[in-house]
Amino acid sequence: MVETLVGRADFEKEIKKSRFLAMALPIETEEAAMAFIRDVSHPDATHNCWAWKIGSRYRSDDAGEPGGTAGRPILQVIEAQGLDKVAVVVTRWFGGVKLGAGGLLRAYGGTAAECLRLAERVEVIERTRLAFHCPFSDLALVGSRLPALDAVVESEEFDATGAAYIVAVPAQQVEDVTHRLADMTSGRIMATEEKD
Repeated sequence: MVETLVGRADFEKEIKKSRFLAMALPIETEEAAMAFIRDVSHPDATHNCWAWKIGSRYRSDDAGEPGGTAGRPILQVIEAQGLDKVAVVVTRWFGGVKLGAGGLLRAYGGTAAECLRLAERVEVIERTRLAFHCPFSDLALVGSRLPALDAVVESEEFDATGAAYIVAVPAQQVEDVTHRLADMTSGRIMATEEKD
């Protein structure tokens, strides 16, 4: 089971006079991850190290710490805890005592791990995008039924005859949702899988 966070989580720890603050957030896109990193990075801190993971895509940054001692350990913690769609920033204010490479690995990884361990989680539901056109005569009915089908509307564009929809539905329910849309509209809606 793959999980993500319900909301933002923070955890602070002092290690050999250095202050470490881990901040984590659920994210859907790389743009959201980078915006979070920019928003929570402290300009007065010594380092703002980070990592994010969305499916098979990931990035990390040591932000001036010795190579592989900060960003990579944060990313490894995200993966080890079975999390996806998560960004983590660990900010360090240097306290005057050098930690060495091993100490930095443990400090960044440990602070991130504790932050994520304490965070509230939810299962990630894999979704598939469906595209369909809905005539004006069926708009009210379809609009009222989409929430019950666990369909998240990603786009709704009106034209002369109705609206073109793209909705995200749980991957295991694609066939059921497709049939229900056709049934409730007497076959006027034929939903198809949208390819990325």
